[in-house]
This record gives sequence, structure tokens and C-alpha cells, in this order.
Amino acid sequence: MQSNHVLRRLFVTLFVFVTMMTLGGCAGFLNREPMRVNVAGIEPLEGQGLEMRFAVKLRVQNPNDAPIDFDGVSLDLDLNGRPFASGVSPQRGTVPRFGEAVLSVPVTVSAWSMARQALGLASGDASTRVAYAVRGRLAGGAFGGASFSDKGAIDFPTGGGAFND
Repeated sequence: MQSNHVLRRLFVTLFVFVTMMTLGGCAGFLNREPMRVNVAGIEPLEGQGLEMRFAVKLRVQNPNDAPIDFDGVSLDLDLNGRPFASGVSPQRGTVPRFGEAVLSVPVTVSAWSMARQALGLASGDASTRVAYAVRGRLAGGAFGGASFSDKGAIDFPTGGGAFND
């Protein structure tokens, strides 16, 4: 009878200790700064039929005190509020604490997406401004991964100027 009481106390103490450690770890995880993600480059890839494919190079910066481990990347790109390209990669790696990594994600642009964008540009005003939104996720890790997003607009030059972000 005495040994059951000791085992029960040990189990309760262990449970409380593990719960406190887990909650403390979650609290630290919730105070994370968001990742900074920029498109570092775009390279053409071979497509099939009417689709276009590109390798989008992402520069991922981790402004946090802990590394971000990932096992897979997903990426969606919208132009002018419409879906344009998407892609996934089984790439694995780590974005070091207070560091950065460059990831390559192959994306596909369907013929329908290209047609929608062309029709939107043709029916709209002759604006040289294209709004974009990038959303994605580094999958895996201890807490299921980390999401990222960025949005803005690109001004295309009308006469010989440079691109503005």
C-alpha cells in the first residue's frame, strides 16, 4: 500500500514537472519574431505543355534565438489579388539562430493563371503597378513548422527608370 502511494506521488510530481517545462517551452515559442522572407531570384525551369515553371529562390532570415528546423517547403504567389503560382519542395534543413538560408522552391504557373493575369491587365487601367502576395510554410520541426508571408507592389518603369519595391 505504501509503495502505491509513493509511485502515485512520483507520477504526479513528474507530470507537473513535464507540464511546466512544456508550457514554458511553448511560451518561449509564442514570443518568436516572424521570419523575414524575400525573393532572392527566379530561374526558368522546363515546363510541360502550356504551363510555365520557375525555381523561386527564397532568402529566409531567422531573427530568433533558436534555429528553425524544417522538412518541406510550400509556396503560393498571388498577383493583383489573384492566384498565380504555387509549389512545394521536400527540401530539408535548418535556418540558424540569427542567421539565414537560401531555399529553392519549384513553382508552376498554369495556362489559366497566365490567361487570367493577361485579361486582368488588358481590361484594367494601364497601371504599371503590380501587387503581389507571397505565402508559405516551412513544414516540420518540433512545433509543426513556421509560416511566412509578404506582400507589396512592384512599380514597372514607364520610361527608363529602375524597379521600385
